[in-house]
Amino acid sequence: MALQVNCPHCGRLHEWRDNPWRPFCSERCKLIDLGAWLEERHAIPGEDVDIPDDQDTLKH
Repeated sequence: MALQVNCPHCGRLHEWRDNPWRPFCSERCKLIDLGAWLEERHAIPGEDVDIPDDQDTLKH
């Protein structure tokens, strides 16, 4: 019996093995998820950090 998992985006059951888009069921679901990360709709919790705008502060 083949291992079947649910797509993390749409929830559709699909085969894990030989799936080029795993853990997603399709390229469409994979790209939708990538877009959500790029638009910051998904995020990993953590502390806020200040990133300096001035490039001179980054020089040694």
